[in-house]
Amino acid sequence: MLGLFLRKIKLVLSDPSLLGRIGFVIGALILFRALASIPIPGVDALRLDQFLGNNQFFGLLNIFSGGGLSNLSVVMLGVGPYITASIIMQLATIIFPKLKEMYQEEGDLGRRTFSQYSRLLSVPLAFIQAFAFLFILQGQGIVPQLALAGIALNVIAIAAGSILLMWIGELVTEFGIGNGVSLLIFAGIVASLPQTVAQLAFSFDPSQIPLYLTFLVAALAITYGVVVVTEAERPVPVTYAKRVKGNKLYGGVSTYVPLRLNQAGVIPIIFALSILLFPQLLLNFAARSSIGWLAAGASALLAVPGGAVFYAAFYFILVFVFTYFYTAVTFDPNLLATNLQKNGAFVPGVRPGNQTSEYLAKVITRITMVGALFLGVVAVLPLIAQGLTGFASLAIGGTALLIAVSVILDLVRKIDAQVSLREY
Repeated sequence: MLGLFLRKIKLVLSDPSLLGRIGFVIGALILFRALASIPIPGVDALRLDQFLGNNQFFGLLNIFSGGGLSNLSVVMLGVGPYITASIIMQLATIIFPKLKEMYQEEGDLGRRTFSQYSRLLSVPLAFIQAFAFLFILQGQGIVPQLALAGIALNVIAIAAGSILLMWIGELVTEFGIGNGVSLLIFAGIVASLPQTVAQLAFSFDPSQIPLYLTFLVAALAITYGVVVVTEAERPVPVTYAKRVKGNKLYGGVSTYVPLRLNQAGVIPIIFALSILLFPQLLLNFAARSSIGWLAAGASALLAVPGGAVFYAAFYFILVFVFTYFYTAVTFDPNLLATNLQKNGAFVPGVRPGNQTSEYLAKVITRITMVGALFLGVVAVLPLIAQGLTGFASLAIGGTALLIAVSVILDLVRKIDAQVSLREY
């Protein structure tokens, strides 16, 4: 195993094209971290640290901004607007059949057009979110009260930073390795690790050593579980019928179609968090309104007893639902059954055509149940631990761990595919 790993490392280092792709990713991440360190004018750093430490909602949002929100940088929104736009477009495929046809059946050209619509939609969303955040932060005294021109300039700068990050992510996907947006989120998580370790070292309490060890064991168990579930597959046996072409006999080969236990990857977590962020953002915005009844109602909803329980319950439900939803969008049993039939392949014991499609749909529904439950439990487990122990950073750390492990697995898989391609 070690010899194989070293051989692949040697192949990566000896391939100029692959090294160029990796170098492009590293350069893009360095640029991203440089942008994340440029704050907007007039930020009260002390109040900002207190605000983020006491507000789980903005702490989770800080993950999507790649740490840009922790110092109110020009990229404080991160890739949040683009993720929200992608969610809206994915939901639109259910309502508009033409969009679904474009995404699933028109090949690369259709997917590129679909992605272009997502990019265009992210522009107005970036401006809306930038204005909403500035309004909330001004109410907390973190950002000074500005005139209309000052607010407009900050909104333009923040929206432009988000759009720039979206563009950098697209460039990484095209000219680098892996999904650019996921890598930007991963970079923000990794960049926050030194600060987290420093905080734990500063607040170290010897009496809490058993608790620290429990958290360490839980983190290792979650990491192992994410790896196992992400790599797990359900093989569907497939046999190719024998065919005679000329004087040669083709087919008669038995193989299998691998169906992943978790087809959606980490996307349901990102989708669920994005959906959860919007109601809280709107409530925080309404709580600062000059309309008395609106501000009172929003403040009452924000102060509902047991809000964390409702938050965890909705988080679990959204992760579960979005796992099924994204699997349904990305995996079409009818299309797979049609392709198998066209190539003279069939599932033993199942008639080609509609029955094969129904069989594949039944299999993917069963295995997605396991993946959806696992993602939902892992997502809310840190929230439960936070409620029991009072450590506010656990809810953020669990989600970040889940995203980080999934992104690393995807990146390793794609690098391995590039190496294998060059070997052949």
